[in-house]
Amino acid sequence: MFNRKNNSNTDQNKIGELPSFEARTDLAVEEQESFAGDGGEIKGVALREWHHRNSHIRLTEVSIMDEQGARAMGKPVGTYLTLDVPDMAEKDDGYHEEVAEELGKQLNLLIKKMCPNKKEKASVLVVGLGNIQVTPDSLGPRVVDNLQMTRHFLGEYGEDFCERNDLPVLSGIIPGVMAQTGMETAEIVKGVVDETKPDMVLAIDALAARNVRRLASTIQLTDTGIHPGSGVGNHRHSMTKDSLGVPVAALGIPTVVGAAAIVHGTVEALIHTLAMNSGTEGYAKYMEDLDPESQYELIRELMEPEFGPMFVTPQDIDERVKQLSFTVSEGIHRALYGKKS
Repeated sequence: MFNRKNNSNTDQNKIGELPSFEARTDLAVEEQESFAGDGGEIKGVALREWHHRNSHIRLTEVSIMDEQGARAMGKPVGTYLTLDVPDMAEKDDGYHEEVAEELGKQLNLLIKKMCPNKKEKASVLVVGLGNIQVTPDSLGPRVVDNLQMTRHFLGEYGEDFCERNDLPVLSGIIPGVMAQTGMETAEIVKGVVDETKPDMVLAIDALAARNVRRLASTIQLTDTGIHPGSGVGNHRHSMTKDSLGVPVAALGIPTVVGAAAIVHGTVEALIHTLAMNSGTEGYAKYMEDLDPESQYELIRELMEPEFGPMFVTPQDIDERVKQLSFTVSEGIHRALYGKKS
């Protein structure tokens, strides 16, 4: 899963030319932050930030309103809501409950927005994207494992059972990855959607970040659907309303950061440090004036060629993903059941 863009430039550059360098990210908020100033003056893009009273969770909404904004951001038109939850690594049950509560509220609003004509509770198919055997990519499958499914009650007790008992119609699938199934993820999900006819799909995925501080501490919600697997150089079919026939929301948490992005950030920190010293400020000026291609060359020289397109993840990612998957599943329960599960 991870980044949705192709990092490989081999076919696009002549021998001897430098590829255009960009520190990749799946997070719209990081893309917005990369622009000059506060990043809020991008044409076709609206920015809103807030946090609720007595809450330690900051919310940032990036709305890409037209094609001009989509080109600038490199992401589809739609709304991208980010929850900054910096203390997710802490074993604080109260904090995780607060995150689940806020996530549930935002998910509930998103579901109502995407299914505006649904009077009763919407039926939701949760798709756990990723490979459960690869810990940083196992968030989606783990979330689905934690969910309390209800759709099977319809066949056992009648089509109106969930409505009569004020229950959501919740179903889930873990489609695996192509190496395991030999099929595109989107093909599997399309078949399930056609057969079960949910009102909407909620895809859960692991993402790639640009900034290390966002690892396992940022939750992104979007109404744009998802493009699984393309970030590691493998183009995969998208899962959107156009391709599946029903609205598709996506929930993602960054679990990896590209090694090149880390080095790029290190170079920026080095420039700042050199600029603070009168004896080295000339070096800082030289490095600061490098164009993106030259900066990429510098990064390439710093990294061993055999490293290739590496991704880096926290050493305690096992525990983090386990806790994150539980918190996300609790948020989904609160959004759909309307109370603590």
